[in-house]
Amino acid sequence: MTTICRKAFTKVFLLLFVLHPFIRTSAQEMPFALSKASQYPKYEMRAVWITVLSGLDWPNTNALSPQSIAKQKKEICEQLDQFKAANFNTILMQTRVRGDVIYPSQIEPYTDALTGTCGKDPGYDPLAFIIDECHKRGMEFHAWVVAIPLGSDKHIRNQGNKSIARKKPSICMHYRGYWYLNPGHPEAKEYLFSVVKEIVTRYDVDGINFDYIRYPDGRTRIPDQSTFRKYGKGKTLAQWRRDNITEMVRYIYKGVKELKPYVKIGSSPLGKYRDTNRYSSRGWNAYNTVFQDARYWLEEGIHDVICPMVYFREENFYPFVLDWKENSNGRIVTPGLGVYFLEEANWPLSDVEQQIYFTRSAGVPGQAYFRARFLLNNVSGLFDTIKREVYPYPALVPAMKWQDSIPPTHPANLAVKEENGMLTLSWDASQDNSTRSASDTGIRYQVYASSTTPVDITKPQHLLATGLKETHYTIEAEKGKGVHFDVTAVDCYGNESLPEKTTASMQQQSSTGFSHIVAVPEIPEARFLIVSDAYGRELLKQPYQRELNTSRLEKGAYTLRITDAKGVTLKKEMFLKVE
Repeated sequence: MTTICRKAFTKVFLLLFVLHPFIRTSAQEMPFALSKASQYPKYEMRAVWITVLSGLDWPNTNALSPQSIAKQKKEICEQLDQFKAANFNTILMQTRVRGDVIYPSQIEPYTDALTGTCGKDPGYDPLAFIIDECHKRGMEFHAWVVAIPLGSDKHIRNQGNKSIARKKPSICMHYRGYWYLNPGHPEAKEYLFSVVKEIVTRYDVDGINFDYIRYPDGRTRIPDQSTFRKYGKGKTLAQWRRDNITEMVRYIYKGVKELKPYVKIGSSPLGKYRDTNRYSSRGWNAYNTVFQDARYWLEEGIHDVICPMVYFREENFYPFVLDWKENSNGRIVTPGLGVYFLEEANWPLSDVEQQIYFTRSAGVPGQAYFRARFLLNNVSGLFDTIKREVYPYPALVPAMKWQDSIPPTHPANLAVKEENGMLTLSWDASQDNSTRSASDTGIRYQVYASSTTPVDITKPQHLLATGLKETHYTIEAEKGKGVHFDVTAVDCYGNESLPEKTTASMQQQSSTGFSHIVAVPEIPEARFLIVSDAYGRELLKQPYQRELNTSRLEKGAYTLRITDAKGVTLKKEMFLKVE
């Protein structure tokens, strides 16, 4: 551990000692371990925001010719390559900017960031291209959608009749030289959903990340009085505004889940929900300032991911991150880190380091970085530190078990073939109870490798490849000498299967004494396999198949239940795991 890291840890834990009496989470509930294992979790959302507005992060080249289109594509590919090399797994790409978009839309015009001219066709579909490039690299793509702001007066004029402020001014409001959707108008949520629906139905996105899904800061000066009089229905102005934003979130969440339930819906609210019992938000919080009741969105279950913009330091960071964690309702909390302050406010590198390690120690399953340029420019050496010390190994995005908790079947018949100095692993495709689309099962494969057997797939340092769509993987034969391989399948909700191994212990044996494979009787009406331990605790549930891979179970006695679609037990038998 570097000197900087040691200092960072010391500072964090001193602060935690001070904070402890004032936070609700007990010491027993907060795993603030300093071991290497705790530093490298296998499941962690590692996200970065890529800003399109004014080309802040991308693009640097206007798409005006075949040559400039190729250069624009190259720019984003180089960025994705760097994030992949640093073991990031999620890209938050600005897709709707300010009432304009980065794809050919039937609803809103192209953003001027692509060509220099609002509404001008860049000559290709940037959104389709970037999604494909992310998926080639095994990374998730979340469409970053700026929800309420529509842009300045000048911006609206440049959009002309394609602007929603011109097409439907009744659902918009004008405030201090800028235009916004009016959340209090019932049709506003329908319009925003139409934009999101277009993205979700036409593109293979993994998530939607809402930004600015809130009122502009101004409170009593916001020009929504007439709308309030018409639709307020006896509520206070503040509660009506919060309910309007919540209804917008709820409406879109339910709408997207009806279309593609595996798409993650999240947002980036202000980093401080409200004042905590001990620490003030200093007059800037989601609940009171901009009417975001984001904690309630988690409580109601109309969010899968939340990326609060905790762009603060010390006592303005730690207690508020813990507040989000404590009220997560089991959803994925990925605090947004304001790494741009390394340059713009001369933050020391140790501030960001200690924030990263704090989130891990507190059991928060991820980090999001604002923004890409400050990472790629390696401001204060942060990107080098991330690659070398923070993310030296890959990680999988946490699963949406509240949406679907059944893993796919494990890949079968894993084989290794050496030819022309290359080693090719191949396996049979897995099956799952859900699909991504008619042409895509949604299953992606992870390859593990280790010099010892059995391969411990709980350790991320054994992850060789992630997010593979194909049922094969090739490496140099020299690198595969003396290496044992496992392959698992992950469904579109993030559930991981049991592994398929290349070791000799995978030989099928009798149903009373075997290593890793249990023969399962053929029962036509069977739908699920459920494994419980000697105490009756359910350890594994998967779709029915004719064999059960037990490699992830420890030695001991277990019960296997075969059930129908309604959970009725059709057959029950005991088995032993002997090695």
